[in-house]
Amino acid sequence: MDEWRVEGFDEVRELGRGAHGRVVLARQATAGTTVAVKYLTGTSPTDLERLRGEAMLLGRVTDPHVARLYQFVRGEGGAAIVMEAVDGVPLRRVLDEHGALGPEASLVVLKGSLRGLAAAHAVGVVHRDYKPANVIVRADGLSKLIDFGIAAPAGEGGRSGTPAYMPPEQWKGQPATSTADVYAATCVFFECVTGRRPYRAADRAALRAEHLTAPIPVDEVPEQVRPLLLAGMAKDPEQRPAGALLLLEELERAARAGYGRDWEQRGVRALAASAAALAVLFPLAAGAGTAGAAGGAAAGGAAGGAAAAGTGGGLLATVGGKAALAVAGTVLVAGAAGGAVVLSGGGDDATPANGTVRIVAQNETLKDLPVAVRAQYASVTGYRDPRVQETLNRALRAPLDYHIRWMRGATKTMLSDPQFKSECVGNSTVNTTAKLGLAGPKLASALYTFDGKTCMPSDGTLAGWAVSVDLVTGRALTTADILKPEALTASGVRTLFGRLTGTEQGFWGADGCMGQELAPRDFAPAGRGDAAGPPPPAATVFLAPDHFEINYSVEGSACVHDTLRAPYGKVRDLIAPGIAKLLPS
Repeated sequence: MDEWRVEGFDEVRELGRGAHGRVVLARQATAGTTVAVKYLTGTSPTDLERLRGEAMLLGRVTDPHVARLYQFVRGEGGAAIVMEAVDGVPLRRVLDEHGALGPEASLVVLKGSLRGLAAAHAVGVVHRDYKPANVIVRADGLSKLIDFGIAAPAGEGGRSGTPAYMPPEQWKGQPATSTADVYAATCVFFECVTGRRPYRAADRAALRAEHLTAPIPVDEVPEQVRPLLLAGMAKDPEQRPAGALLLLEELERAARAGYGRDWEQRGVRALAASAAALAVLFPLAAGAGTAGAAGGAAAGGAAGGAAAAGTGGGLLATVGGKAALAVAGTVLVAGAAGGAVVLSGGGDDATPANGTVRIVAQNETLKDLPVAVRAQYASVTGYRDPRVQETLNRALRAPLDYHIRWMRGATKTMLSDPQFKSECVGNSTVNTTAKLGLAGPKLASALYTFDGKTCMPSDGTLAGWAVSVDLVTGRALTTADILKPEALTASGVRTLFGRLTGTEQGFWGADGCMGQELAPRDFAPAGRGDAAGPPPPAATVFLAPDHFEINYSVEGSACVHDTLRAPYGKVRDLIAPGIAKLLPS
């Protein structure tokens, strides 16, 4: 069993081993990217299918504060999970070593965790086992969530979790929603500030009673952060903030009021120092002598990945229980918690394999229907790994493919109606023009303008749709990847809208009325869609070479297309850090 290897990955060294599998540090053969691979052995077909389903669920979570899952592989020797290699140490180890971190560093931990949880909640995933062992801290102060070991769709019940951080509703076996994660994150925040857990009863029954009825220990934390504790640890889930983003808003207000506008810089420095002091335990640093420059990871964790260490539940858990896969008895190999499920992926410092982004023309008539396609679309060529290139081109073609599917369905419907059949023959076209924005080395953005013609008795088609992709992993980037989570709240979108300059015709907002503002729902697909697939969001982000742009389009008789722009410097603080560093100054 141990001899089985995932094709395309060269093993660097073993990180740990248990009764049901092992975890290795590996290098992607063509791109040289470092990943962590967990091999599962001795599992039943039923267990493997469950794990595959969980991998697909977690693969929908993408955020810089969540360790990414790249691939779930079935083979003759069992199954394997390919995930991001995160170089850092568990928050549990940092707390054991240093005790209390202080308010500012603790706020940084909570902020990063809330961002990661918000990304999971946005796709309907609840962590249900948030605890210090499931937060990895890198040497640059960035923290990542790992091990969604018992992650489940929002609303699923069960008493699974870690008792010290479980909310009252989980103790009662009631459904766990996003507010359960808010409670657990706030408990960990308390521990970061004070060096001890909020409730410390010796036995499980007494601990349950404390979580259910004991007062929230606000007197043990500084006055500046007491409102956060009262909000996040409310006994009644309906009295807590309805999601991680709402608690994040309260955090920002409390932190600025209590510790000044530069609180975060000081907190990051303090947290980074605490993690760097344990750099000898970093998985990638520990293997520097044998792994060389595996994936470009530096000893201090600057490479960004975290193959972080050991196994927890869920995808990294052994089936039926947790195994002790320890590295030097301390660092646990982190759980795979997110990222898109792609065929190969890269760490933060990976670069594309000599790919070139270009505009391609397509002219054809659909074989089964009289629909003429006269289109331009973005494409990449020259990648050493054809699988990444194929994934990228699917993502870049998505707007065009959606409209071809939509036109195909619309034309078939009209051809079946004798009243319109004669009008539809030779009278349906898909016309697009494509414009390139940023085109490398790690990011590409394209904007499609559609001027299609249908034989349906209505006017208007979608006017514009932007698409951006990660040239390293092949993953399509959503607006949630490009903007910070707080920028997609109601107040955040209002701030963004206020910094943009619109077209002369004015702006049509989410309710279709001239002069309205953007709203968070403008960035989400407009419903579940039909045979053509989910409809595109009304608002999509285009990353031009010299400015930030939002294209707002609604189809139908209104046929509205507005373009909202701003220099990057005007909106950079609203853009996710990983994207912001790739943008021109």
